[in-house]
Amino acid sequence: MANRVYKPTTPGRRKMSVQSFEEITKRTPEKNLLAVKKHNAGRNNTGRITVRHKGGGNRKKYRIIDFKRQETADAKVIAIEYDPNRTSHIALIEYEGGRRAYIIAPYGIKVGDVLTSGEHSDIKPGNTLPIANIPLGTMIHNIELYPGKGAQLVRSAGSAAQLMAKENGMAQVRLPSQEVRYVRLDCKATIGQVGNLDHENVRIGKAGKKRHMGIRPTVRGSVMNPCDHPHGGGEGRAPIGRPGPVTPWGKPALGYKTRNKKARTDKLIVKRRNDR
Repeated sequence: MANRVYKPTTPGRRKMSVQSFEEITKRTPEKNLLAVKKHNAGRNNTGRITVRHKGGGNRKKYRIIDFKRQETADAKVIAIEYDPNRTSHIALIEYEGGRRAYIIAPYGIKVGDVLTSGEHSDIKPGNTLPIANIPLGTMIHNIELYPGKGAQLVRSAGSAAQLMAKENGMAQVRLPSQEVRYVRLDCKATIGQVGNLDHENVRIGKAGKKRHMGIRPTVRGSVMNPCDHPHGGGEGRAPIGRPGPVTPWGKPALGYKTRNKKARTDKLIVKRRNDR
């Protein structure tokens, strides 16, 4: 699926590209699979802004995705839809009993395909199996971290992990970040790569498009007053004035490690993503 490029009729159009949505077969979502998504503009339950640069944007509803895939009956793909809440497309499937559900749309599936979930499923894109039943070297996505909790890893557009090894009830999985970590063999994963591969090639083009996404402008600390940011103040342009750049609250920025050094999941990481 190629992206669409416009003629440069305006400065914003000149640099803009959008998805062509050739794969989309259904424009309106299933009403019983929608949920209200409240906008809070980066504020927490006390009304304080805890995440900056959020607010506004188009109104949207959440699509309820089946990340657990616990039903073992055959399911037929009846539509590929756009989801405003994620980078990947979603597929509407219907089980033999008539129940419908949304799943992350894997690359290569189309309307009419039949998908299954369970230990005896075929190794083909869109089928979900326990990792113990998946051959080594297979590309997978929608990976569980805890059995029955639902997929938590490798869910964004174009991403895929590779099953590297199995031993002592654990599997080694190489994630898209090149990190290698252990995952339990009784956790489920879906075969194949997440669809919508061209998402990474979309060019925003103009500031207004970011505002439609609910992202507000970011202001550099060096142009603020000293009461607002450690980089602020001075006559004219001024250097940082300290050993390295910091956040508005004085914490080191750019490369500062924030992961807890005593994280219990450290033992599950075989190779870090930034190891050479």
